Amino acid sequence: MQKAIIQLEPLSCPSCMQKIDHAVRGLVGIDQDSVKVLFNSSKVKTDFDAEILSIEQIEKAIEDVGYSVLKTKVK
Repeated sequence: MQKAIIQLEPLSCPSCMQKIDHAVRGLVGIDQDSVKVLFNSSKVKTDFDAEILSIEQIEKAIEDVGYSVLKTKVK
């Protein structure tokens, strides 16, 4: 498993968090228990299986629900 920290544009409402959370959890290869959408810092933290899912696919899922990814860090 790899850890991803994805910095987003500032989030403006709690429903934004739910949309992003739902989009990320819907991906195959995401560790469901690790998904955290942080409202105050506008970040998404998650663990994912890099053999099944790429960081670009996670970014695309977030962008597909209407939120810009500013930068991503993978450990």
